[in-house]
Amino acid sequence: MPDEGNHPASSLALAVLLLLVLVTLLLAGSVGYVAHRHPTLAVPITAAGMAVALVVACLGVIAAR
Repeated sequence: MPDEGNHPASSLALAVLLLLVLVTLLLAGSVGYVAHRHPTLAVPITAAGMAVALVVACLGVIAAR
C-alpha cells in the first residue's frame, strides 16, 4: 500500500524549491540590471553572481539547521 502521507510534503517541498529558484533568478536579474544601469557600481555578471551566491549561502545555513 503506498504511503500517501508523504505526497503533499513532497509537493510542498517542490513548490518551495521552485519559488526559491524564481526569487533567486529575480534577485540576480535585478542586481544585474542595476549594475548595468550604473556601471561604476560593479560588473553586471559579477554582481548577479554574488547575489546568487549570497542567497545560496543563506539557504545552506537554513537547510543545515
